[in-house]
Amino acid sequence: MKSTSKSDPVAVGSGGKRKAPAYRNPKLPPERRTKDLLARMTVEEKAAQMICVWQQKSEKLVDADGRFDRAKAEKAFKKGHGLGQVGRPSDAGKGLDARRMAELTNAIQRFFLEETRLGIPVIFHEECLHGHAAIGGTSFPQPIGLAATFDPDLVESLYEMTALETRARGAHQALTPVVDVARDPRWGRVEETFGEDPFLVSRMGIAAVRGFQGDATFRDKTRVIATLKHFAAHGQPESGMNCAPANVSERVLRETFLYPFEQAIRHGGAISIMPSYNEIDGVPSHANRWLLREVLRKEWGFQGYAVSDYYAIWELAYRPETHGHFLADDKKAACALAVEAGVNIELPEPDCYLHLVELVHKGVLKESQLDELVAPMLLWKFRLGLFDDPYVDPERAAAIAGCDAHRVPALQAARETITLLKNEGGLLPLDGGAIQTIAVIGPNADRPILGGYSGKPVHCSTVLEGIRARAGVGVKVLYSEGCKITQPGSWNQDEVLPSDPAEDRKLIATAVRTARKADVILLAIGGNEQTSREAWSLQHMGDRTSLDLIGRQDELARALLALGKPVVVLLFNGRPLSIRDLAESAPAILECWYLGQETGSAVAEVLFGDVNPSGKLPITIPRSAGHVPAYYNHKPSARRGYLFDDVAPLFAFGFGLSYTSFEFSPPRLAKKRIRAGGSTRLTVDVTNSGTRAGAEVVQLYIRDLVSSVTRPVKELKGFQRVVLQPGETRTVEFEIAPEMLAFWDANMRYTVEPGGFELMTGQSSRDRDLQKVTLRVS
Repeated sequence: MKSTSKSDPVAVGSGGKRKAPAYRNPKLPPERRTKDLLARMTVEEKAAQMICVWQQKSEKLVDADGRFDRAKAEKAFKKGHGLGQVGRPSDAGKGLDARRMAELTNAIQRFFLEETRLGIPVIFHEECLHGHAAIGGTSFPQPIGLAATFDPDLVESLYEMTALETRARGAHQALTPVVDVARDPRWGRVEETFGEDPFLVSRMGIAAVRGFQGDATFRDKTRVIATLKHFAAHGQPESGMNCAPANVSERVLRETFLYPFEQAIRHGGAISIMPSYNEIDGVPSHANRWLLREVLRKEWGFQGYAVSDYYAIWELAYRPETHGHFLADDKKAACALAVEAGVNIELPEPDCYLHLVELVHKGVLKESQLDELVAPMLLWKFRLGLFDDPYVDPERAAAIAGCDAHRVPALQAARETITLLKNEGGLLPLDGGAIQTIAVIGPNADRPILGGYSGKPVHCSTVLEGIRARAGVGVKVLYSEGCKITQPGSWNQDEVLPSDPAEDRKLIATAVRTARKADVILLAIGGNEQTSREAWSLQHMGDRTSLDLIGRQDELARALLALGKPVVVLLFNGRPLSIRDLAESAPAILECWYLGQETGSAVAEVLFGDVNPSGKLPITIPRSAGHVPAYYNHKPSARRGYLFDDVAPLFAFGFGLSYTSFEFSPPRLAKKRIRAGGSTRLTVDVTNSGTRAGAEVVQLYIRDLVSSVTRPVKELKGFQRVVLQPGETRTVEFEIAPEMLAFWDANMRYTVEPGGFELMTGQSSRDRDLQKVTLRVS
């Protein structure tokens, strides 16, 4: 498409009257407005739409207090070409509350609409991993915890609230959800994912996208664009190291790692996608034409836009503070590779894409390539209403952010996340009437535990606060830290320092003295935001070689268990931990992951039986790092056994106990024989056979018994969460559709092969928890 010279875009009609250009007419379809606007843009203006500003806000857009600085903006954007995106306005200055962020986004938006030649608005993007990561944003459980709920409806509602809080402040795009399939627990970003199973990840991903985007009309300014990440195969990096190569075949890539992305695009309508840092078969994702053009756009029909991961285009060459792929000599060559692959915009700063105009003028790139990448971003700016009604109400933003109405679902999500792994002798729930003194002990007992990519919520309760509030005046609650996990620090802090052994042992001695006075001990241990996190540079690590508890936590646990008193272990962690000793010796264990702002209340309710735990593990807990990979859906030859060790996991995918009991009938098929391409219905009865109301997750697994290529021993293909009163029975139905039986065959055709299929239903992925029926396909 030809570019025009820089001139007044307002046309002159018949009779000399000034006529607004088509792109400014809100009555015209967004597609028509996009085409008209693109035709009026210079190469420089197109290139500007492919650039973002993040930390450079302080140089170009805001003052030290986070207020819009017009003088800086006029100097930085004096040529009037505009800008594509602004990253994280919430972190301007030292961080802004909702009102001030809304005021800032309004001011920046007004500048670009009124002071650039064509008046193209900017998109503001924010981190929204488990709530808006900003001052005052509601903080929900981390995604690994949300996946434990097996409750897509709840997840959709949480991200709808996140979208509301984020959009009210003036932002338009969330760099969420993460739909990586986490297959290596050593990787520090496990907490950001929905676990190890592609089907579960896909269902949670679809729910998150629908929560963020709604019907994607954006008419009421309550929704934002969702960004699927990290595309693709980021969740099983070599050696468990962030950004390392993904050594997988195309078949595994398609069936495991691409599946959640495809589902979230086809069934969720995701508008944006973020390529991953890693390489697949020697090709980094930001330079992967096959991935971003052939698969994403041609096969799946994706009509949105790809945003680069932060600094990832630079890394196609060499980025000294982290790594490089060495596909390019310099940033200029990296720019060309990313454009040719199909990356629409570079995040987070003006960097490699600063060379776009030069590369077009030199003929290395064609202007039509820029047109192709800019058009969808303009289209969504029109659909978001940013050309016509871009401003937000600061007072409304202040009223919505972290509001009391959002505390209720935050608490419900925390309740459903908590997963009961062990309950020997029915220790839980605690009998408040029989307990006089409780000892709350551990490094995670009296500190906010939110995990990575978190904001600063208005409300945030610790385990100790929750226990004290729930126990009541008749129960004495004692506290002792017990030991430290690391020396005090934050998720953002680069250096992580181990705790001091001598100091820890003094704390352990104090904890033992405290625990001797108690009737029951609550031990809050696990990890923290420093021990499991994104490793984003050589100075900021987060991946591990071990899955054991860090520091003296095992020593603390042994000392307390030696007292012979009841001990309940509360695990808070971002990745599975190999708690072999605790699994054998502790009578009760609750996996809490990171529960968000309502941690204390949720833990107390579960401990005292106000709430019956119902979480299920979204990822396998292995016996050690030496047992990795440990995911349940392995190939038939993959878990033959070890010398001197058990090959089974400590706790299996899908596992989670309850304070009540459930009985399952054998599964029944409406038709036991179908043709390829046909379908049938499976039903199973579930009965609450205990004395308490509770929720159970009915899980459906399928295995192709004989096939042209090896298939997993079982794959989750359906689940349904049901709440039952004591004695109540519910019939659960699953429609067995062709796509549940299909796979990529020996000729890389996606097909259903004739033969037998085992259909398994039950309450976890363990064989002993499943009952089977055989389906024949002809």
